Amino acid sequence: MVKSGRTIKLRLYPNTDQADQFLAMSQEYQRLANIVSQWIFDHGFQLSWLKINHRLYKLFRQESELNSQMIQSVFRTVSAHYKTVRKQMKQHTYAYKNEENKWIRVPRDLTWLVKPIQFRRPQADLVRQSNYSFVDKMQQVSMTTLGKRIKLGFTNKGFEKYFIDDWKLGTAKLVHNRGKWFLHIGITKEVSDFDTKDNPQIVGIDRGLRFLATAFDNEGKTLFFDGKKILRKREKFLDIRRQLQSKGTRSAQKRLKQLAQRENRWMSDVNHRIAKTLVALYGSHTLFVLEDLTNVTFNTDDLPKSLRNSHRSWAFFQLESFLTYKAQAIQSIVVKVNPAFTSQRCPRCGLVEKTNRHHDTHEYWCKKCQYRCNDDRLGAMNIKMLGQDWLRGIKRPKIKKLITVG
Repeated sequence: MVKSGRTIKLRLYPNTDQADQFLAMSQEYQRLANIVSQWIFDHGFQLSWLKINHRLYKLFRQESELNSQMIQSVFRTVSAHYKTVRKQMKQHTYAYKNEENKWIRVPRDLTWLVKPIQFRRPQADLVRQSNYSFVDKMQQVSMTTLGKRIKLGFTNKGFEKYFIDDWKLGTAKLVHNRGKWFLHIGITKEVSDFDTKDNPQIVGIDRGLRFLATAFDNEGKTLFFDGKKILRKREKFLDIRRQLQSKGTRSAQKRLKQLAQRENRWMSDVNHRIAKTLVALYGSHTLFVLEDLTNVTFNTDDLPKSLRNSHRSWAFFQLESFLTYKAQAIQSIVVKVNPAFTSQRCPRCGLVEKTNRHHDTHEYWCKKCQYRCNDDRLGAMNIKMLGQDWLRGIKRPKIKKLITVG
């Protein structure tokens, strides 16, 4: 059995006094989080909860109105943020060209940070039962504040099933967004393991810019998720962003922030729909195979220069994350493979040749056996092949470049 996790978002309905209590508590939580962050930065990035607790707990208890449990939550919240940043920095090395014009990659760690992580928005992490609980037959939620506990109504529209199935509710985050209060609750459930012995279906998925995802399955069928509409939408966002940046006023800066949030919500919705479609189409007991895109830069030569940097920032990792947890919930699995040569290998004769791929026509044409194919489809085919290698027990399947004969 494995644990499947996700987050449900409940809308809260506090009255004016309760909203003021929420704001005071979340601002105090934010203040302490920034103090802890500064301490970690000043003390060699010690992320041990025990060390942080030993140095700061008594001080916080004396000067803060937060209860003991929430102070402990502050320590865990800040430590988790630094661990996440450390993982991201490890994945994305610093790259530069040396005097010989060769790319050099330098690993990074937290010492590369020039200032401590800042917690810019009021927030609060609440422990189940200790800081929040559901009462009155799940009609209200009881929550901790700086003063006494309060009860208030909420809506769980769309999330009802998570309260009646075997889902376990965990730590929740109190979030204030555009004048509304939400409770984001992490939930987990034990699901059956993916079984590799029952001849699972294999689906290779190539992610890119022209097509956000191209899937190739056991039956030789291909599914394309067109990125043209996405490109046009991002172009509109870029135009609005430029207009606001040229103004430079305070109201323009506020609009820019709102625009960024809107674009992020839109990208999340697109990735959710793609992942949901893939899971619904291929069903349970499917091996979804993706390329490991860590440190991979997409070719944007066929895009306007003004859009190249913007389009590179599409949330490809987010799609991977959504697909992973959605697949796990139906006893499927996502596996990542080495991306080397997946767009250069001929699936018919095995020749690996970079010049066989023609970016201008988006076509692959093998010089040796004359096999022709859409280049995105070809990538998905080769990724699927690596998935077959993974099923045969090869831990890190990779395409090896063959020497051209004759």
